[in-house]
Amino acid sequence: MSCHGGSLGETDMSDSGNSGAWRNDGGMQPHAYDPYLHPELFRGVATRRVFAFLIDMVVISVPVILGYIFIALFGVVTLGIGWALFWIAWPASVVWAIVYYGASIGGPSSATVGMRVMDLELRTWYGAPGYFVLGATHAVLFWVTISFLSPFVVLVGLFNGRRRLLHDFVLGTVVINNSVRVPAPQTARTY
Repeated sequence: MSCHGGSLGETDMSDSGNSGAWRNDGGMQPHAYDPYLHPELFRGVATRRVFAFLIDMVVISVPVILGYIFIALFGVVTLGIGWALFWIAWPASVVWAIVYYGASIGGPSSATVGMRVMDLELRTWYGAPGYFVLGATHAVLFWVTISFLSPFVVLVGLFNGRRRLLHDFVLGTVVINNSVRVPAPQTARTY
């Protein structure tokens, strides 16, 4: 067995007789969601992503604002000593946002609250659902790219069939309409 596990995967898949199945022979899997075969998966995704983002900002902001109000009132009650907690409020807000995106995208619906409201779902380019690390990385990479390349990040989504933004290309993700999702073809297990 090689270091990438190629020989075991090749043996299992070739023994099944399924010539159309993907093998770990160094080649890449094809995209699970083709914008030309299934344009309904990507219809209106760019606009709905904007509204999903705004909804998610509200969901993230409410606990943060409540936390700041609590710290302010706690500072009044403790005669100013509680205001020392303000130094931890900003890092806690960042951690909260990362955990929110990671847990939401890593959850069973593979979508944040805003994405669920707008009937969107994040998938990997080969059709697998999202997971915690992917969701957290997706959020961090979005904020990093939007900070440095603000107009470019959004413009990229207007000029490709899958409406992927710059951080989607880097991470290998795609956002699709959940209600019209066609299940990605899965290979049969041979055990």
